[in-house]
Amino acid sequence: MTQLPALTAQLAAYRRQRPTEADACDHFEALLAHTDAFVRGRLSGHFTASAWLVSADGTRTLLMHHAKLLRWLQPGGHADGDIDLARVALREAEEETGLTGLVVEDAAIFDLDRHWIPERGEVPGHWHHDVRYVVRALGGEDFVGNHESLGLAWRPVAEVAEDPDASLNRMACKWLAMNTHPAAG
Repeated sequence: MTQLPALTAQLAAYRRQRPTEADACDHFEALLAHTDAFVRGRLSGHFTASAWLVSADGTRTLLMHHAKLLRWLQPGGHADGDIDLARVALREAEEETGLTGLVVEDAAIFDLDRHWIPERGEVPGHWHHDVRYVVRALGGEDFVGNHESLGLAWRPVAEVAEDPDASLNRMACKWLAMNTHPAAG
């Protein structure tokens, strides 16, 4: 789609940087062909965006205990028609944590995750194609949750790298690999 050059370029760059995740890229690029891919009403699958929300020093990540899914997750949500998924990730992080002074590190995709959302009430089960961006907390760390979470907690990234949740584990390991520098000397 010609109106999506930014996301198309981000996905192409992600594919080059992470060739082992080519299958995931295929799913996300295929979804771009659908004009309603950014609308939650597309129940065969739609885009969502989330934030790998890190502390100013990058050693901790803020996770939320999701009220509907009853799991610890990163902040995020539906695009609701917005094709700028980095903006969606930032908006969701602000809304779900109450933090101010959040910034998207850059417009590069940090992680992709296609996951099944189980049926809930009138909404049948469907796929979320979640595009994740690094968001850094530069304005303080005092959070205020909302109705979408049962709680929020700053957790050491190294601890999250041991989490049995494959998605959280993968993001934490990516973050540690990107931010581990051998000591000079």
